[in-house]
Amino acid sequence: MKQLINELIERYRDNLFAAAFNVCKNAADADDIVQETFMQYYLAKKEFDSEQHIRAWLIRVAINKAKNVNRSFWRQHKVPLEEYMETLTFETQKDSELFEAVMNLPVKYRIVIHLYYYEDYSVREIAGLLKLTESNVKARLSRGRGMLRQTLKEEWNADE
Repeated sequence: MKQLINELIERYRDNLFAAAFNVCKNAADADDIVQETFMQYYLAKKEFDSEQHIRAWLIRVAINKAKNVNRSFWRQHKVPLEEYMETLTFETQKDSELFEAVMNLPVKYRIVIHLYYYEDYSVREIAGLLKLTESNVKARLSRGRGMLRQTLKEEWNADE
């Protein structure tokens, strides 16, 4: 099953951008990763079983490309998260604090939090995407939630 690239771009561009951004924390790099991911799909001589298989493959490729960007020499010239945060707008201060708290999580927790809450993947699907055991995904989700809870509790209690 090979779908038209235009349909896939419309359907998954934002999802791939979010997944890539969660790993590399840089909007320009995330844009490049999305483009490279769709190019790889277009050039791949791979048959896919279903729509879910295509989506999972695209997200896996985007995450791997984002990890590669993090390891690159050019990564040293990135824009700090704080500078990028200044360009974003949020409806409430708590939304901004939540975003910042998620982005400050270690990558291994940030990825599973993103896939679970924003991409609506199940624990089993995340385990398959990241090549982890389900218990490892559950542990990362639990630890990530704990870190978020602690960070946000401190910030929000300080506001009161």
